[in-house]
Amino acid sequence: MPKFTRPNSLTDNHNHYCPGCTHGIIHRLIAEIMDEMDIQGETIGVCPVGCAVLAYDYFKCDMIQASHGRAPAVATGVKRAKPENLVFTYQGDGDLAAIGTAEIVHAAARGENITTIFVNNAIYGMTGGQMAPTTMPGQKTQTSPSGRDTALEGFPIRVCEMLATLDGVALAERVSVHDAKHVNATKKAIRKAFEIQKNKKGFSIIEILSTCPTNWGLTPNKAVDWLKSDLIPYYPLGVYQERSVR
Repeated sequence: MPKFTRPNSLTDNHNHYCPGCTHGIIHRLIAEIMDEMDIQGETIGVCPVGCAVLAYDYFKCDMIQASHGRAPAVATGVKRAKPENLVFTYQGDGDLAAIGTAEIVHAAARGENITTIFVNNAIYGMTGGQMAPTTMPGQKTQTSPSGRDTALEGFPIRVCEMLATLDGVALAERVSVHDAKHVNATKKAIRKAFEIQKNKKGFSIIEILSTCPTNWGLTPNKAVDWLKSDLIPYYPLGVYQERSVR
């Protein structure tokens, strides 16, 4: 009988994520794909500020720490200097869709041959639960205690839909990790994005809907229920762009 073991591309360090957070699941999927594609030695990850700020402690591949929001710029430089390597960014919604908006838009528009893993939990996680660019209308956060008011704070940014309009994007897909079926679908999407990069087809982004029980003020089980009942209807799962751009 097959044994459920730790992927070779993950360290044996205990992670710092809160109970019920799905960053750990996503980390494991990336590591499993590196093992299966035998690319651990040629992969370079870039993580900026956010809940995944310590990701370099967990992946057994070269990792670079970028300034807040600047992971796509750093990844662009790495990929252009070392085009033979597989380069990915791992970013949260506060990082990618706020301070890093220009970085991700222009990297996508240029069709940079990199892969972005975008974790969307609709809130700032690491810094205490403030409203993020992806916080939904009416959603309560530390800085929107009465719920996000679109008349004052505008509307959320749907990143996949926005980037899918750019000609440099080879793949824009939104997935989730709230149950086993969707975890498997997420793994397939990430692998597809890595293969697109290996085949030099251009920029790819995999947006992953994730839970944040601590800052949502919910138990882990209730957080999964809220993701299904509220987050997915506002951010529908699916492929928003898939094409060959080279």
